[in-house]
Amino acid sequence: MAEEDYGTFVDWNLMGDLAKSSGPTKVDCKELKEFKQMARQGNWAKNHKLRAQVYQQLIKSIPCRTVTPDAEVYRDIVGDAATKKPSSHIPLPEFVDGNPVPRYCLKADAVASAHRIINCIAGQFPDISHCPSLPAITSLLLHFSKDEAQCFEHVSRMLACNEPGKRLLDQTFLAYESSCMTFGDLANKYCTAAHKLIVATAQDVLEVYADWQRWVLGDLPFSHMVRVLDVYLVEGYKVLYRVAIALLKFYRKHKTGSQGGQNQQQQDSGKIRADIQAFVKGIGSTVTPDKLLEKSFSIRLINRKEITLLQLTNEKSLQQKGITVKQKRRNVQLALNPDTFSSEIVSAKEMRDIWSWIPERFALCQPELLFTTSTHGCSLNRFYSHCEGHEPTLLLIRTTDGDVCGAFLSSDWEDRKRGGNKLSYFGTGECFVFRLKPEMERYEWVVIRHPELASAIRPGGQEDSASSEGQNADEGLQQPDKPPGDLSPFLAARHFNLNSKNTSMFMAGNFDSIIVGGGGDSNALYIDAELNHGHTGRCTTFDNPPLCKESFQISLLEAWGFQDTMAQ
Repeated sequence: MAEEDYGTFVDWNLMGDLAKSSGPTKVDCKELKEFKQMARQGNWAKNHKLRAQVYQQLIKSIPCRTVTPDAEVYRDIVGDAATKKPSSHIPLPEFVDGNPVPRYCLKADAVASAHRIINCIAGQFPDISHCPSLPAITSLLLHFSKDEAQCFEHVSRMLACNEPGKRLLDQTFLAYESSCMTFGDLANKYCTAAHKLIVATAQDVLEVYADWQRWVLGDLPFSHMVRVLDVYLVEGYKVLYRVAIALLKFYRKHKTGSQGGQNQQQQDSGKIRADIQAFVKGIGSTVTPDKLLEKSFSIRLINRKEITLLQLTNEKSLQQKGITVKQKRRNVQLALNPDTFSSEIVSAKEMRDIWSWIPERFALCQPELLFTTSTHGCSLNRFYSHCEGHEPTLLLIRTTDGDVCGAFLSSDWEDRKRGGNKLSYFGTGECFVFRLKPEMERYEWVVIRHPELASAIRPGGQEDSASSEGQNADEGLQQPDKPPGDLSPFLAARHFNLNSKNTSMFMAGNFDSIIVGGGGDSNALYIDAELNHGHTGRCTTFDNPPLCKESFQISLLEAWGFQDTMAQ
């Protein structure tokens, strides 16, 4: 077979030294152990044709599902791609999560070929719901394919791998999100100094670690990525973890050198993500491909069994919290009827803004005024009597200083009676608190922003009591039963500057007060029995700052329900 068959999509002018073929011209090896050693040593790294042949051999040896689409399927669907002019305007499927096809020294029209292949894969693999690494893998394999059909077959085999305990690509949001948590576990254990740097500088560590796969599959220069691919196709998914941890180590060394040991200040997570991405893209100036692999495999004790156990543990934690799919909210606009909507606290526009925050299944409901102190008086008993039987409810408060804040409360206030006269917590993770004036901001349940805390919440045998103006009730929040074996072994909330002790204290109420958000030294909102005086402070459930002046007088309080217009 002619060598150009394996370079159809390559722009050789961009390949540099990789365009020159040298070294061995064939690989005579059948044992996996020997293959692993040769891959790490770069036995076929200097010969493009040999690398293509080895990749073909490795991918054909992947155990796959009985029915796995092959090159002929692609030709039947797409036809003769060589006779068609690819269009770079073919959009990628939603499951790639907005990740583009990396150029990787390909010709410009080869990127369009990758778009076509990925879209064909989407049609043949309808069970894929989240696969952000697919564009990078497709682009890489195009380098070493004689045509689009062969590339399609190779990618399909990687997706259809059914070898027990082995996977090559995440194909669901659950698998991907748990891999981010697992990377956090591994980073904390195997590169503690780098992990502490991220904790010290980023406001949201998991948001930074959510990019870990992209560091490897997307940001690395082609010369480095192709060496990673050599080993990845032999050893599997764990290689990605090793390389990403090595990149984190190099990044920490880079930052320590450039900052001269100065104290790091916490920054927006987006800035840290961009900084790491820029470092990885430019890593070629300081770290060679072989040095990167050497660092990756110098990390001892990371094995497939440990990674698999961590992954399964984190998946289970996410499942228990209902975090299994990426939520993509439709743009639902609240259609307020100006003739019927009347609030003394918020305008119609502000109510629409609040409505954009509430869970999607309630977004089509109309706001229904249940209680207002201007009409019903300042009585907590009357507040309860008007709100009971309604779920969820929206609480709005205007202070005598003109500040406006409130809370979305997911559960019926009648549920407070389960604790008798004792102040005990109830509600769900859909609750959130917010402020509208002087500035607009929402504070969700801390576990939504930090899913790693899902595996750090205490078992049901322990209680958290509601804090009522410094007084502790006898009965507190009952956590769902969760055996200690379900906890992630390494990932602890303290590594993320968060206190996981009381992260599920949503709402509470009795005869003398109502509370929203508990844990820590304060509550997000505390309101007395006369609905006249309140306190606000930081709580661990929502990790919020004070929503207004810490001790405030209530000028007006409203409670709103959700009227299902479709049911009428």
